[in-house]
Amino acid sequence: MAKTVIALTGGIGSGKSAVATAFCALGIPSYDCDSRAKALYRTDRVLAARVAKLLGEDVLADDGTLDIRKMAERVFADAALLEQLEAIVHPAVAEDFRQWAAAQESDIVIMESAILQQKPFFDNFADYTITVSAPEEVRIQRVMRRDGLSREQVSSRLANQWTDEQRAAGADLVLASDDESASLPKILELIDKLRNK
Repeated sequence: MAKTVIALTGGIGSGKSAVATAFCALGIPSYDCDSRAKALYRTDRVLAARVAKLLGEDVLADDGTLDIRKMAERVFADAALLEQLEAIVHPAVAEDFRQWAAAQESDIVIMESAILQQKPFFDNFADYTITVSAPEEVRIQRVMRRDGLSREQVSSRLANQWTDEQRAAGADLVLASDDESASLPKILELIDKLRNK
């Protein structure tokens, strides 16, 4: 069965996970790129070996899985190294997504990622792009509560991501997560549109 792929994106604390949950409640499954990548770090030994070759054997834990904290420390201040790491990780995530999508019964699937639009590797990967937005202060408060981070830590993360305006420029639909009553009809309308195109 051919699948229609919706890219669901939005910055940290934007509420995209809540939108993904709404899609799931309507029978449309969602693939969370972040959590799936972390799962691959634990289970994909070929990926682990390639990352260790790039970053050093010490990024491997005693059980042979990748130590995410050490990986992050290694690439945090080195944009070129981060780009090399992504050139290894993104194709592995893409292949995992393809296998996952093929196993779904739904004709529409969601690929959820905060940085999907920022990564050229994923250009033209989806048939439709939704970005979820929320006022910056709302996002900061959500992440502070959720992750136990300081305002400065959250602001630093926000500074490294695209703005809502940048995401909206490349999106087919923008959903405001602070207005759920307006979002659900838009989601239902989009599903109907995609299934009857």
